[in-house]
Amino acid sequence: MFTRFLAVVSLVFLAATGGPLRAGAPATVPNDERAVVHALNRLTFGPRPGDVERVKAMGLAAWIEQQLAPSHIDDSGLDARLAHLETLELDSKTIATEYAGPAMRERRERQLSGTGNREPGAGNPSTSLRAGREPMSDAQRKAREVIADIEQAKLLRAVYSERQLEEVLVDFWFNHFNVFAGKGATRNYVGEYEREAIRPFVFGRFRDLLEATAKSPAMLFYLDNWQSADPHAVDQRRRLKPSPSTNPLMEGRGFSPGQRTPKGINENYARELMELHTLGVDGGYTQQDIVNVARAFTGWTIRPRQGSGFLFAAQMHDNGEKTVLGHVIKAGGVNDGMQVLDILAAHPSTAHFIASKLATRFVSDNPPASLVDRAAARFTAAKGNLREVVRTIITSPEFFSPDAYRAKVKTPLEFVASAVRTTGAEVRNALPLARELREQGMPLYFCQPPTGYDDKASTWVSSGALVSRMNFAVKLGDNALPGVRVPNANKQLAVTIGSPEFQRR
Repeated sequence: MFTRFLAVVSLVFLAATGGPLRAGAPATVPNDERAVVHALNRLTFGPRPGDVERVKAMGLAAWIEQQLAPSHIDDSGLDARLAHLETLELDSKTIATEYAGPAMRERRERQLSGTGNREPGAGNPSTSLRAGREPMSDAQRKAREVIADIEQAKLLRAVYSERQLEEVLVDFWFNHFNVFAGKGATRNYVGEYEREAIRPFVFGRFRDLLEATAKSPAMLFYLDNWQSADPHAVDQRRRLKPSPSTNPLMEGRGFSPGQRTPKGINENYARELMELHTLGVDGGYTQQDIVNVARAFTGWTIRPRQGSGFLFAAQMHDNGEKTVLGHVIKAGGVNDGMQVLDILAAHPSTAHFIASKLATRFVSDNPPASLVDRAAARFTAAKGNLREVVRTIITSPEFFSPDAYRAKVKTPLEFVASAVRTTGAEVRNALPLARELREQGMPLYFCQPPTGYDDKASTWVSSGALVSRMNFAVKLGDNALPGVRVPNANKQLAVTIGSPEFQRR
């Protein structure tokens, strides 16, 4: 039976990674059941019982417009479910001082005393302790609440939010501008990053989203730009003999003492800004463009002492003239970086790259060139208005093409969330679901590469992944997941959830 299951899913893989789709031809948004099911699978984390009938009665076109303007949708039910997550709305300064700080001090004391070099259960902060490890202290347990809370919040939003398209896009853009919570102080910033640099802009202007992520301490720390400085400025500061362990630009709450004084320009952010965030790998930039973009962002760092918030440190900045993609930048100061963001946001390669990624998410692993071109043209004409670009894609003939139906394979997050939604399960504690995602290779907020999690079938279709999904389906069908209760659970649920059709969207 399992061999047959793998054979069927391999056909799903071929369907999801095959040639470009043929454009179907509905001139307007259809409202038949197949179209509604398709839209619910692509624009939400899966239909709940009764959703198809409700959307059909409302009219699919009207429902799509409602989802594109989520501020008008009442989401108080979700708000009530999130209310018990105490760290969710805290700023990064509070998290660093009241949650991460005590655990960090305790860990240093253990190291100095020789009682241990690693904290119990080190690694993913929400991982349960394994046999043989020492029990967590209160300080360590409190520090882990931060990641546990944002993991729970992400899953609860995916399952229960009425603003489903917004949640899908928050997930999409977080992966596009990925940061890794496992890198040092990044974990203190990641909740604030999603809340303040991603979520407010998913229906806004791309340029604003780009700036918000560029200035976020999470991105500044993750890609090391917070230490990037003009080498001449660094030499001058060294002549003044600052202490490396008390560098006022580096020391602050939430930062380890002894962190190094900047040695010069760091190109990490500049490279990923062009390759992953804007132009794409074939976007037409050169190594010299990378160098000059890195120079433009010297001095973009994190506010000292508080360990939170953006700061432009003029004494770290390279004020020399720079040329980026043929544009000469002479302003000096923080405006150098702002001009770079303007140039990249308005570049035709950015329009095409963003349109292609959105079309890949919503239509096909190999989206039709005609759709990508139209969406890119809309991006340019609407000055990067992301709501308009998304609308162009999700109301297009290509989106409703017969070849687009069930053509995508769900990521683990989509699979788990859709399973909970379709069964009408009640989630009292979402951490067991987060553990299931780790088992399926998708730990939330712990994707290490700056590429973020891919949503193409080739990433998620494997024999190991299918076994993990089947195991989850059995546990859900048996009501064997702590904190998750499925009404009328039965063995057939596991068969339905584990089926190849359910694993597609």
